Amino acid sequence: MKKQLLKFRLAIILVGLFSISATTQTLSKTTTPDTAYLSTIITQLNKQWPANRTINLVFHGHSVPSGYFKTPVINTLGSYPYLLLSKLNAKYPYAVINIIKTSIGGENSEQGEKRFKKDVLTHKPDVVFIDYALNDRNLGLERARKAWEKMIKTALKQNTKVVLLTPTPDITENILDPNALLAQHAAQIIALGAKYHVPVVDSYRQFKNIKAGGQSLEPYMAQFNHINEKGHGIVAQQIAVLFNIEQQ
Repeated sequence: MKKQLLKFRLAIILVGLFSISATTQTLSKTTTPDTAYLSTIITQLNKQWPANRTINLVFHGHSVPSGYFKTPVINTLGSYPYLLLSKLNAKYPYAVINIIKTSIGGENSEQGEKRFKKDVLTHKPDVVFIDYALNDRNLGLERARKAWEKMIKTALKQNTKVVLLTPTPDITENILDPNALLAQHAAQIIALGAKYHVPVVDSYRQFKNIKAGGQSLEPYMAQFNHINEKGHGIVAQQIAVLFNIEQQ
């Protein structure tokens, strides 16, 4: 009798696990969590005049979102914020979109956090993109984490959407080394995204996959630590997915 009861309970557990698994698979096929996060923004982007309004996208970080290629040369229109704008304009032809850069070349996240309210939130952003990891290596993980968390919490408190970016490459590091400094910062950013339920654009993984596939990263670089327009295109496409723009 006890054996039969044990088998019955085991069967119930297995059925329950199967049901949960099936539900999870169904949800993964029918929803895209990151797209859902920006669903209210996407709704606004689809509105036509006179019902539409200006959408402010603010890019906060260091030299890469600022558009530095081979320092001191800047290629504004070839940087990922403006490559993203081109994709958004094609997808949402009725939308009025402001691309606002509050990024500063050479800056780290502690410096960026100090001016976050004054320089970023004053623009009343609909979405803030944070990209500091390349320059955070000198801060260390703990100091960088605290600065990122302060910015994330400050933005979310004002009901501003936040998107985090893992670093683009520095080819003086081995991107395939899981213990590389940038790999550690990338992992921390992904963990912050999970903690605060905000999307992470994993640029680092995209370039790591290229290298792991046997390709050189040189064609994507303007200098050792700055991507060129081709590299910026990879980042822009990853962000575009959040706005329901398919991979190209």
